[in-house]
Amino acid sequence: MTLSKRGDYVVRSALCLARAYESGEHRKLREVVAEMAVPQTFASQILADLVRAGLASSRAGRGGGYRLVRPPDAISLVEVVEAGEGPLHAERCALGDGPCRWEAVCPLHETWRSATGALRDVLAATTLASLADADRAIEAGRTPAPADSHRQSAASIAVADSVHVEHGIETVARHLSRKSWVAARVADAYASADELRHSVDAAGLPWAGSRRPAVRTERLASADAAESQVVIEWELALTRGAESRLEATVELRELDPERTELLLVGRFRPPSAAGGADAPSAFATQLAKSTIRAFVRSVAASIETESATRRAARAPGAERSRRSAPGPATGA
Repeated sequence: MTLSKRGDYVVRSALCLARAYESGEHRKLREVVAEMAVPQTFASQILADLVRAGLASSRAGRGGGYRLVRPPDAISLVEVVEAGEGPLHAERCALGDGPCRWEAVCPLHETWRSATGALRDVLAATTLASLADADRAIEAGRTPAPADSHRQSAASIAVADSVHVEHGIETVARHLSRKSWVAARVADAYASADELRHSVDAAGLPWAGSRRPAVRTERLASADAAESQVVIEWELALTRGAESRLEATVELRELDPERTELLLVGRFRPPSAAGGADAPSAFATQLAKSTIRAFVRSVAASIETESATRRAARAPGAERSRRSAPGPATGA
């Protein structure tokens, strides 16, 4: 199980408030953003989730901010997770609609219900205080990394790039929310980086491949129509078992009704670093940044090209031109 980005940010925010609880002070929104890397654009919404769930309170003015309403050892992790994710129970059949003989129940129902209940029990038995203690131990270096750690540590590279898209913010956000469309732009980006790699290291591990990248996108709600945010993650399995990954947030800001600023910030795991934990080489870092640059450029160019094509198709005279075009020649 993994948390959605909203659930992720809610847990981070609660953890920040738990660490500050003993001081008796309220935490400012900007402090939560800085300490827990919660996006500035949506931090107020994330903290409002904790307030609505009855786990935190807010106070305006000097000395105000956010604070837990109960001690961290009296708040369970399941309460925090459900504040962001909603109730942890299955809302649909695990196997979908299934054939007609499954109209009442599917064969996976009882197993899935038990697994969901077990997960909820574990979260209910874990307090926010114990999570804060574990966080302090990790920060102090007293906790070794687990053997099955999902973090990429030194093998991933911090990346950031931006581009202006000559189109409105809603159109850009809608395109980025389509997984198949994003996957095509990812493939373009790897192919572009592979050309550069091959020119320098023809015998090295190819970056582009025939496999389609697995993409996940999630658009976060925004109260401001001039701003939007889309979480993008992708994973691409390459030759020799290597994998390349990206976990990033794309922030969109409206410059005017027909122009949008796109900023991508995240961590990228290049193919050459996928086989081990060593830090990527300088060349791999260069290729990683080139890949991200190629991706944001492909996003902008594709949106602009598709829009121009649609406008041309709707232009006056376009239909008449198609109708008057000569048909296929026929034999005598």
